[in-house]
Amino acid sequence: MGIIPEKINDFRVFVSGSPDLKGVADLQLPSFDAMTETVNGAGILGEYESATYGHFQSMKFTLNWRMITSEIAAFLKPGTITVDCRISNQEYNTRSGNAFTPQRVVVKGHVTKNDFGKVAKGSPYEGSTEIEVTYIKLERSGKVIVELDKHNYIYKVNGTDYLKSLRKSLGLK
Repeated sequence: MGIIPEKINDFRVFVSGSPDLKGVADLQLPSFDAMTETVNGAGILGEYESATYGHFQSMKFTLNWRMITSEIAAFLKPGTITVDCRISNQEYNTRSGNAFTPQRVVVKGHVTKNDFGKVAKGSPYEGSTEIEVTYIKLERSGKVIVELDKHNYIYKVNGTDYLKSLRKSLGLK
């Protein structure tokens, strides 16, 4: 009983405060791959990978374009770009029926690749834009699930600040 997640009903994408983008087919959210180091030696049977807390490998966020529109110009300029994705999750509530739950993903970073795709009669472009993520925040129903800010040493999950003592030991904040 309770909530059964079903699918994404719809989404909209806003760039640096502009009206929502048209022509976006889908989004590929980044993967959180921890930076690791192999640990072995006396007192350890074999070896294991040790994650460096709060440190993640390169993170890519990709917008896949159905159609190239004038809004692509925002992705061709040098500098930091902010992409704000508003997502409506369709869920089934076993007591009250269908419901929509808001989800939000905010990404900041710089564009590393623009692929304009291909041109074929009666087909979408299938182009893409790739952003190197330096900041990401994921919210569900207004509650922050995860926030990572690589430049400001912030890594929070469900309200717990996992790098607070690291910032303090480094003389930050």
